[in-house]
Amino acid sequence: MIILGLSGALGHDSSAAILVDGKIIAAAEEERFTRDKHAKNTFPYEAAKYCLKEAGITPDQVDIVAFPYAEIPLTSKARWHYAKRYWYAPDRALDAIFNGNRRFRRNRDKSLKLMADLGINKARFVPVEHHLAHASSAYHLSGFKEKTAIVGIDGKGEYATTFFGYGENGKIHKIKEFYDPDSLGGMYGAITEYLGFEMLDGEFKVMGMAPYGDASKYDLSRLVSFKDGELKINTDFVNVVGLRRYKEKGKGYYFTPELIEWLGPKREGDEIDDPYIHYAASVQQLLEDVALQMIDYYLGDIIRETGRIAMAGGVALNVKLNQRIIAMPHVKELFVQPASGDAGTALGAASFVAADVGETVEPMRHAYLGPSFTNEECAAACESHPKKPEFQRVDNGAIKAAELLAAGNPLAWFQGRMEFGPRSLGCRSILGDPSHPGVADRINAQIKYRERWRPFCPSMLDRVAEDILQTNHPAPYMTFTFDVADHWKPRIPEVVHEDGTARAQVVTKETNPRYYALIEELERLRGVPVVLNTSLNRRGEPMICSPEDALNMFYGCDLEYLMMEDILVTKA
Repeated sequence: MIILGLSGALGHDSSAAILVDGKIIAAAEEERFTRDKHAKNTFPYEAAKYCLKEAGITPDQVDIVAFPYAEIPLTSKARWHYAKRYWYAPDRALDAIFNGNRRFRRNRDKSLKLMADLGINKARFVPVEHHLAHASSAYHLSGFKEKTAIVGIDGKGEYATTFFGYGENGKIHKIKEFYDPDSLGGMYGAITEYLGFEMLDGEFKVMGMAPYGDASKYDLSRLVSFKDGELKINTDFVNVVGLRRYKEKGKGYYFTPELIEWLGPKREGDEIDDPYIHYAASVQQLLEDVALQMIDYYLGDIIRETGRIAMAGGVALNVKLNQRIIAMPHVKELFVQPASGDAGTALGAASFVAADVGETVEPMRHAYLGPSFTNEECAAACESHPKKPEFQRVDNGAIKAAELLAAGNPLAWFQGRMEFGPRSLGCRSILGDPSHPGVADRINAQIKYRERWRPFCPSMLDRVAEDILQTNHPAPYMTFTFDVADHWKPRIPEVVHEDGTARAQVVTKETNPRYYALIEELERLRGVPVVLNTSLNRRGEPMICSPEDALNMFYGCDLEYLMMEDILVTKA
């Protein structure tokens, strides 16, 4: 059976994914094709076309289109909870009761239009609840055979913000959901806005800022409570709509003027300074503490029984939280869907429907699910580019790349299939030798222009990972931080964060042979089986998809070397 998953209901991070007989063939975010970060308010036309092409499928062969946004009946607690908690915005409250599936109908119509426009005329349209799609993207793709605790925490879907359940024998069972505005992800997003970043984009910057602060200096616990199994966000300060919102320069924020009165003016600029670093530390600790309490309350018995957890939703990209989940007693393994944000719900909706119709869903082996390009296509892009690049074909791109890195150069590295999810994993990357002091600053100066306090991450060979990270827990997707062993810290200073941790990717020869060969050669030249890896893009842009994108980026920054497959582009 051929199932196409589409996401885009929440106005950001639209994507498409295709499963054929339970196997993932392709998945990609729309932003990578349109070059508009997060693909706001667009449906995944280009991503869907790519998935069909990659699978060798004509539109009329698609059996089901799965969509991660469903109707929520009036009998559900969700709409009544929403109406009660938003009593101060009567238009919203009444809408939830009397017209509570308005957004679903709008998205269904957009999906049906996309299907008609692309000629997908024989497929059945199947909506899947947003948090069930997140749950499926984690559980069904984890490969776990035992009873598995499932955690889904994000901003919100239709109404739900948080999902606890379990998976057993291929079926997902709900235990508990919380509903808007009681959202841990929403609370963290509101403070992200207060700290001067964009919600749905800057949360990982808050996480990166947190280690520079002292969480004990400011107590933010009045923002959220978890008592007797109930989560409640304090809407005197955050997670607000309408007239309760703080407004500045014509823009309304997700927090109130009362938050400003309490904590002081909203942060501006790029520097990390008092008191904001301490607020970041405090909100990070609050998120971790409350999430751990909730996980133990609702899923503790299952974790004690089997030790397996599968997790998705935007908050699952909080790698510091994930490190603490792994450290919980009885946890044997945590699987976090690498595309845990809303882009991953296209894959989740498709896998949920596949399991529901009785197919065996194959586990996710890697995240290399996007387009790839040949040497000939890369050379042709160089020949047609207006900057008339200087390029040559080298015998072995991985060996040449390692030589450039060993000399202290940052390198734009483009090879194989593009990654699905927000992390570059060695196919669309900017690389550096982490044993060269100052290489991170060079990357920042030449291209990233990112806040200097944000960490860069290591990719390392599987055979040394346990020695460096002091654990054999799987880490293929940069979804966890680990404490770096003391004897490694001075050897790879450029990828160890302020708190002594690293958000690591463990690379295997099986899933990325070319990247593995590069790191092996760097080890031969420099004695370090680790490479600094950050995503191939400029600040504020989506990750690079095609050779043309790579060249446009290359000539829009100060990087000096670009390797596309075996095509080396250099600046004069």
